[in-house]
Amino acid sequence: MSAPSRNRGRASLRAPEAATVADLIRYGAARFSAVRLAFGHGTSNAADEAACLAAHALKVPLDRLAALAFTRPSPERANAVRQLFERRIAERKPAAYLLREAWLSGCRFYVDERAIVPRSHIAELLRDDLAPWIGERRTLRSALDLCTGSGCLAVLLARRFPRAKIDATDVSPEALEVARINVARYRLGRRIRVVRSDLFSALGGRCYDLVVSNPPYVTAPAMRRLPPEYRHEPRLALAAGEDGLALVRRILRRARAHLNPGGVLVVEVGSGRRRVERAFPHAGFIWPELETGYPVFIATREQL
Repeated sequence: MSAPSRNRGRASLRAPEAATVADLIRYGAARFSAVRLAFGHGTSNAADEAACLAAHALKVPLDRLAALAFTRPSPERANAVRQLFERRIAERKPAAYLLREAWLSGCRFYVDERAIVPRSHIAELLRDDLAPWIGERRTLRSALDLCTGSGCLAVLLARRFPRAKIDATDVSPEALEVARINVARYRLGRRIRVVRSDLFSALGGRCYDLVVSNPPYVTAPAMRRLPPEYRHEPRLALAAGEDGLALVRRILRRARAHLNPGGVLVVEVGSGRRRVERAFPHAGFIWPELETGYPVFIATREQL
């Protein structure tokens, strides 16, 4: 949510004394902008980041923050907000790591530095059950989440497709520890199998109706330019070679062998659409338009 505000001119960089919630958020946003923090781990700007941190420190749901904008928290709570702001600045960690939580498609996930912060564009496609590429949602019986990280997409898949059994794989044992926490929190242990695997390597001959993947896709030049916030995330979850397609190529080589007839592959590549189309000029992938552009491609088994 955006921070509540009044037209009071430029926000002060001095910590407000008898502060309202709105005052605190404006102060935090001004501090974050002044030191040029980087965002993109659940929020996209300084005001929303300040609001998220303030809600946590005040122990109120984020969606109630606007209603409390012009109330004055106790000195202890106001101080807790300011301390969390200063920690965000000093450590340059994503807010999700400071709070040990991230939200995706209305679901709360545990996260720490062992796994990348949940923020997949594939979640937007799941709001509509991947229609029209997937038939009736109750007919989907099996799905695979490659490079599952925190397990967020596996959990969303299980919630959207109530009859599906899900495999969630990652090469990182540390990330899989985080994934197991989230699977357990949503009581999906009977439907989600967490497997350590380098892509498809540990899956034998298993086939699926749907394979989704948010693999590493950051290019080598972009890795060298990453802001400090992104450097707190596991490098293994970001770096994908010189052109960012090292994992995508491997996925495309093996995906057909792990899809049932009529099965669908969904892969996130961020800003890499042109690189994918140059590397695979005759593939004919589908690029659904999302709120953020075209960061995901879809291919049927028959296209691969």
